[in-house]
Amino acid sequence: MDEPAVAVEEVSVFPGIQLSFRDYKGEKCCLRHHAEEGVMHIHHSKDGRMGWKMNDGMTYYLGPGDLLLHMSDCCAGSEMNFPLGYHRGLSIAIDLDILTRETPEILKEAGIDGSQLYRKFFPEGRPVAMAASDKIEHIFSELYDLPDQVRLPYFKLKVQELILFLSMMEMPKNREMGLQPSAQADVIREIHQLLVTHLDQRFTIEALSKRYLINTCTLKTVFKAVYGMPIASYMKAYRVKEAARLLRETGDSIAVIAGKVGYENQSKFTKAFKDIYHVLPTEYRKGMSGR
Repeated sequence: MDEPAVAVEEVSVFPGIQLSFRDYKGEKCCLRHHAEEGVMHIHHSKDGRMGWKMNDGMTYYLGPGDLLLHMSDCCAGSEMNFPLGYHRGLSIAIDLDILTRETPEILKEAGIDGSQLYRKFFPEGRPVAMAASDKIEHIFSELYDLPDQVRLPYFKLKVQELILFLSMMEMPKNREMGLQPSAQADVIREIHQLLVTHLDQRFTIEALSKRYLINTCTLKTVFKAVYGMPIASYMKAYRVKEAARLLRETGDSIAVIAGKVGYENQSKFTKAFKDIYHVLPTEYRKGMSGR
């Protein structure tokens, strides 16, 4: 199992409020921290994809722009997996008791405190996931690349803006966006491993369904939740990406490479490659050889 990701930076923004940037690489990692009573966590996904298996046995999948809110006891001893091999994002930890006692001035004017946030988001104690939106993007988009001299003041503004936004927003109708039973997600990862290991073969949804004893509709739904794309679109992009690597690193002909990534017809391969990279395979190889 991979080592836990290293926090790129941790910043104390207000008493009881800490912001941290995290960069995960590899397949998975375990979180070994203890539960912190009364601490709320907000996670924003910037790049890549993350599946977070919480203590209730359910896994939440986040893609770019998504948010996940939960209390600390939900994730103590939990496990993260990274379907695309990496994930970049930030986390904000808020001690709700301290927020109530030492409320920043702007939030105090708005009548916001920690108990209010807890009652709104965690009446049943379960995590809440929110799909990417323009409003979420507006809050987080500039936090990742700021000049050093304005970072802390900007973090203070944005954290308060986020808390104001959360206090005003209507609860999402689908509180369990991206939520999947962990056992089903494990099956989908096995299917993914089969597909990417045997790119020269083509497997139908029906064949995979019978082989792994999973309903076809469930297979398609959970695959998209885990990997962020429908299975056909994902595999097209994966095949073409592998073909691009072979074009760069080998002297194999276009026809041979097409066959290795599952295209018997070179013209279909050329079209798929151009759809993804917007150049012909021959042009891509020529451009790479000149670097």
